Amino acid sequence: MDTDEAIESSPYLAHALDAQVGEFIRLRREIHAEPELAFEEHRTAALVAAKLESWGYAVRRGLGGTGVVGTLVRGTGGKRLGLRADMDALPVDEATGLPWASRKPGLMHACGHDGHTAMLLAAAKRLATQGRFSGTLQLIFQPAEEGGAGALRMIEEGLFEQHPCDAIFAMHNMPGIPQGHLSFREGAAMASSDYATITLQGTGGHGAMPHRAADSIVAAASIVMALQTVVSRNVDPQQMAVVTVGAIHAGKANNVIPASATLELSVRSLDRDVRALLQQRIRVLVAAQAESYGVQAEVAWRAGYPVLVNTKAETDFARKVGLELLGADKVITDRAAESGSEDFAFMLERVPGSYLLVGNGDGDSAGACMVHNPGYDFNDDNIAIGAAYWTLLAERFLAD
Repeated sequence: MDTDEAIESSPYLAHALDAQVGEFIRLRREIHAEPELAFEEHRTAALVAAKLESWGYAVRRGLGGTGVVGTLVRGTGGKRLGLRADMDALPVDEATGLPWASRKPGLMHACGHDGHTAMLLAAAKRLATQGRFSGTLQLIFQPAEEGGAGALRMIEEGLFEQHPCDAIFAMHNMPGIPQGHLSFREGAAMASSDYATITLQGTGGHGAMPHRAADSIVAAASIVMALQTVVSRNVDPQQMAVVTVGAIHAGKANNVIPASATLELSVRSLDRDVRALLQQRIRVLVAAQAESYGVQAEVAWRAGYPVLVNTKAETDFARKVGLELLGADKVITDRAAESGSEDFAFMLERVPGSYLLVGNGDGDSAGACMVHNPGYDFNDDNIAIGAAYWTLLAERFLAD
């Protein structure tokens, strides 16, 4: 199905592609130029809340710090639908040179959360002014997805008690997929992310007399190599797991054996049992390696985001909406899982739902630049597609 055929077959897409989309492209670029880090999204949250209130939504501000929830009730339907967008930016220096580039040095929307917000706002306006549904629509604009676990904070502050949902959905752009194509996956779709700091304490000494020291650097080097066996020898080869040592800090001079060393780890998996196994094996291995070199070891484990698991019924439904909207040639029905992480996983632990991707561009297109890169920018052509998708999904889920 080509674009003209898709527009003709879907009034939702036709609406989203009309002149009104320009309002949300401008809004997206306004948000992009004024990026805000986790839990600092005050300007963005105020803008979102004002828009929702102007369209008749009941608005809750400040949930999860800077989160916003817009609620719209229509008819007598009893079903409750949640749609979520994230709002925070990253500590990255933008290098796009675009007219709407970040005006804040060291900060930029390098992951497209400005676009996710604009897509959901565009759908919010359409659903408020022309939506055909009966039930409760909960639009969740979440802070601090980028490492701040804003989803968890909103949940802990009563998100689903105050704004109950029978199902919840979220969408993220993805460079490397053709622009506007939708991609779905049932089950484990994104990896868990955990972090560990290993601190080794030995005995410092002179580089010329290593026998009188307990060398933390040698112990650290051995631990780095030993950690490579956790995945290769402890995890089922058919399971995905990653153990990355991203930083080692020790010593300042070439003739001084440092008393201490630290290692920073990133640990990921696509299975809850594997996630637990990784922590157990890392702790045991580090302790054994440290003891063999006569140093003390401490492992500070920081749990990050859980495995993101899309439930079957909701993913089937989301996929059908995508096929109805765009046709089979623009829908990836069963994509591969991603090793990246996403705190929407916390919401999916409480409420059934699904997390889908929309292609930002592939090949040599501008939208192909990967997220978290200084040259990245959200593809504004996706605002129409995203708004159309959310509109159709809401009307199908909350059908009379």
